[in-house]
Amino acid sequence: MADNSAHAPFEPGAGDPKHAARATRSAGRKMRSLLLDAASPLFRERGLSGTAITDIAAAADAFPSQITYYFRTKEALFVECACRELLYLARATEQAALKTRTPREYTHALAETVTASDSVAFFAEALTLTRRRQDLAPLVERTIERLHSEGARAYASQVARHGWRSLRAPDESSRRFWAVAIGVILEGYAMGRSSDQLCVEMLRVLGEQAKSTGDAARLRLVEQHDTSTTSDGES
Repeated sequence: MADNSAHAPFEPGAGDPKHAARATRSAGRKMRSLLLDAASPLFRERGLSGTAITDIAAAADAFPSQITYYFRTKEALFVECACRELLYLARATEQAALKTRTPREYTHALAETVTASDSVAFFAEALTLTRRRQDLAPLVERTIERLHSEGARAYASQVARHGWRSLRAPDESSRRFWAVAIGVILEGYAMGRSSDQLCVEMLRVLGEQAKSTGDAARLRLVEQHDTSTTSDGES
């Protein structure tokens, strides 16, 4: 019998336990990602109670046991899906806002992107779930902190880039934005409002976030004019 070992592809470190461990971790991350990709649309369409583990496994071309191996429970998978989708949405809002040039355009781009998605409502369901499942709360807490820190970083970058004068600290602006988004969207979903109506309401509640360089210059001119008028009147 011919020896084919000489013709077999050589993989550096293939016999190394560390290489095997890395390969196992890589395969595990890929499977987790596949399960999350399959579960998210099902949860969004059917909800937690309307989605079975077998449905998710079938959509991911996986075994039900793989879901319980990587996520333990369906509830844990639901919360992780919701957290991931919210962070994806936050990234999309940042990308949409990069094209804007004024504070008004910036806020509108953020509000329009957020209200066009159901990711905030999805995340709100996860928040409600963690009220009864405190073991899942740490993931939500980490997601919220990351949401705020990345939002503050993105906002501060835009302010510095355009030379705007922010009316609030970046961290405060980020936390306020997402608090308003969650409140407006949950109320709007309950009232059956459209995404356009949600956007309008968000912009109304948020109000002005910053002033552009031109706005600041005009404001200084008005202040100087008021000061000179007062001085003339007093003299």
